Amino acid sequence: MLKASTARVSPERRARLMRQASRASVAVALMLIVIKATAWVASGSVALLGSLLDSCLDAIASGLTLLAINHALLPADEEHRFGHGKAEAIAGLGQAAVITGSALFLFIEAINHFIRPVTVMASEWGIAVIIISMVLTVALVRYQKWVAKQTGSLAVSADSLHYTSDLIMNLGVIAALAASGIFGLTIVDPIIGVVIAGFIVKSAWSIARQSYDTLMDREMSPEERARIEAVVLSHPEVRGLHDLRTRTSGINSFIQFHLELDPAIRLDKAHVISDRVEAAIARTFPDADIIIHADPSGVEMPHDVVDNGLGTTP
Repeated sequence: MLKASTARVSPERRARLMRQASRASVAVALMLIVIKATAWVASGSVALLGSLLDSCLDAIASGLTLLAINHALLPADEEHRFGHGKAEAIAGLGQAAVITGSALFLFIEAINHFIRPVTVMASEWGIAVIIISMVLTVALVRYQKWVAKQTGSLAVSADSLHYTSDLIMNLGVIAALAASGIFGLTIVDPIIGVVIAGFIVKSAWSIARQSYDTLMDREMSPEERARIEAVVLSHPEVRGLHDLRTRTSGINSFIQFHLELDPAIRLDKAHVISDRVEAAIARTFPDADIIIHADPSGVEMPHDVVDNGLGTTP
C-alpha cells in the first residue's frame, strides 16, 4: 500500500528501485540453490532439503515477481485505464500457491524420515553453508524492506516477508544439523522439517492475504483514510466530506469522495477549491488517482437520485 513516505521518491526512481530489488532477489535465490544443493548431497538432511527446496521455489517466485513488477509498471492504456498495478497482487497469489506446495512436500518428506530415520552426514559443512545463506538473506531482506518503504510495492514487500521466514527456517536447519549430525539425535531432523513446513504455510498465508485484499479493492488503512480526511478538512472553505472510497493497485492509490461546500458559492469557485484540495492530497499520496465530486453543504439528495460513488445519476 502506498505510504506518505514515498512522496519524496519520483516515479522513475520507484520503478528503478523495484526492478533492482526483484533482480537482486532472483540472483540471491540462484546463489543459495547452488550452495544448499551441494550441502544437501553431502549431508542428506531433510531439514536442509527443505531449505534447498524453499530456495528453488524462491527462485521461481522471485522470477514471477520480476515479470509481474515489469508488467505492473506499464503505464495505463486504452484497455487498462486504471493501469496494470494488480499484476503485483496476482504474482503474490502465485507466490503463495508455490510456497504452500513446497510446505506440503516438505511435510511428507519429514513424515518419511520419522518412519525411516536417516543419520545426517557432514553436518559441520551443512551448518557453514546455512550460515553463509543467512548472511546473504539478511542483506537481501534489508535491501528489500528499504525498497518497499521507498516505493510502497506489494510485490517487493511480499518477497521480503518470504525471505524473512527463510531466516527463521535456516535457524531451524542449523539446530537439526547439529542435533542429528553431531549428537546423533536423528528424530530432531524430521521434527524441525515439520516446524519449517508450518512457517512456510504461515508465510504463504500472509502473502496471499495481502494480495487478496488488493485484488478485492480493500479500503486503505484507517490511518491513511484519517490522513486524507485531515488534509481535506484543513482547507478553510471546506465544510465536510462524505462517501470517501479508497483502494490500491500496485504502487498506485485511488481516492474518491464528495466535498461539501457552501451552497451559495459560484461553480467556478467550487472548482478552484476542489483543485486545491486535490493538490493537497496529491502531495501526501503522489501516485493517487483522485476524483472529487462537489456537493452543496446541508442540501439533501433527492429521493429519485442514486449515488454511484462518482457523482449522482438520475
